[in-house]
Amino acid sequence: MVEDKYLDILMEEMNSKFELVLEGHQVLRSDMRRIEKTLSEKIDENSARIKINTDMIRSNADMIKVNTNMIRSNADMITALDIKLSKRIDEVDEKLTNRIDKVDEKLSKRIDEVDEKLTNRIDSVEESLGARLDAVAVDLKAHRADTEAHHGIYRVQEPTT
Repeated sequence: MVEDKYLDILMEEMNSKFELVLEGHQVLRSDMRRIEKTLSEKIDENSARIKINTDMIRSNADMIKVNTNMIRSNADMITALDIKLSKRIDEVDEKLTNRIDKVDEKLSKRIDEVDEKLTNRIDSVEESLGARLDAVAVDLKAHRADTEAHHGIYRVQEPTT
């Protein structure tokens, strides 16, 4: 009997302790379910954000590819335009050089013609003036001789300086 009582007391004490352990397990389970639910919500939220960011990254990568292709296309167009403009500049340079050379040739020829005409004219005027001066000198010499022949009537004096 004493043993039965002692066993009953012990069993009762063990039962209360089991109940405490069970209550602790229930609290832990409930806390774990709450934490699991919170973590699951956060994981779902972060998964959604990661998906959005991944989609944005893919979209940006596609835009980068498009922009890279546009840049390459523009670079090709600029190169083609540069070549075209260089050719056009060379053509204009050649045309202008040829025109300037032709104008220079015409002006040089014209200047030579004018120089020749003026030289001929100057020579002609010089000849004409030379002949006239000679005629005036002859007239002057004759006039002087005539004046000296009439010594008493006319007197020519050289200017004194």
